[in-house]
Amino acid sequence: MVGIKPTDLAPTFTVKFFGAGMAACIADLVTFPLDTAKVRLQIQGEAKPAEGAVGVKYRGVFGTIKTMVRTEGPRSLYNGLVAGLQRQMTFASVRIGLYDSMKQFYTRGSENASIVSRLLAGCTTGAMAVAFAQPTDVVKVRFQAQVRVADGARRYNSTLDAYRTIARDEGVKGLWKGCMPNITRNAIVNCAELVTYDIIKELILKYDLMTDNLPCHFTAAFGAGFCTTIVASPVDVVKTRFMNSSPGQYSSAINCAITMLTKEGPTAFYKGFMPSFLRLGSWNIVMFVSYEQIKRAMTRAQQSWESPF
Repeated sequence: MVGIKPTDLAPTFTVKFFGAGMAACIADLVTFPLDTAKVRLQIQGEAKPAEGAVGVKYRGVFGTIKTMVRTEGPRSLYNGLVAGLQRQMTFASVRIGLYDSMKQFYTRGSENASIVSRLLAGCTTGAMAVAFAQPTDVVKVRFQAQVRVADGARRYNSTLDAYRTIARDEGVKGLWKGCMPNITRNAIVNCAELVTYDIIKELILKYDLMTDNLPCHFTAAFGAGFCTTIVASPVDVVKTRFMNSSPGQYSSAINCAITMLTKEGPTAFYKGFMPSFLRLGSWNIVMFVSYEQIKRAMTRAQQSWESPF
């Protein structure tokens, strides 16, 4: 990321890698209910409720949260949190932590990165992250989507049970279900998120609008969240529907998209847009602000270890 002064010690690869994972976990802890509401709104209308399921209609972000708390209890808002944190420690560490290194690779060490180099770096780390973290994403979405039924039965009893059940019933490839739409989605998200944040922050510092501190990080993160939601929502809805689908419901991600278009119309691709924006906007703010502070704290700690006197 931009903003390092010549007199500062630049964060090491290790600091960026683990700092990104830690910051993403903090952001998930804060914004997970919004993500769960987004998933429920995205899958609404794809199928009739299972026998015995509580038939509910979700309306809006906070209406969805209120309905879930009333019908399933407050803990339902954090369904899939364990898998979500597992996902962030692998996923965010790769896609965010490796971004600067990949940007330098494409610019061959030059400090002046073009927009093309930034986009290539974002696409590359986004695709790499999915390859590592896809099983955790599948389990997270399945947990967020499952609705409590009348007899209290659940689709999965625990995170470990979900991994085991999916691998047994759908094969190991079931854990990588929706991998291609997720790679597409995360290449788009990573480019929009990291490149937008990078450019906005660079412009703010270039024109001395703010110093390299919390207000600057907040502004750049908010802009990144808005841009990301606009470009990524259609792919995100298809990814969520496909990963949550039962075996044979859709033959492919493309078939899922076509089915949505023919049965629900083009507006289906922007289902859950407001929770997506609230979630991505707030997630970006918490994550980038935390990431910048964690990087500085870890770098200062590293300096003190290396020069204790």
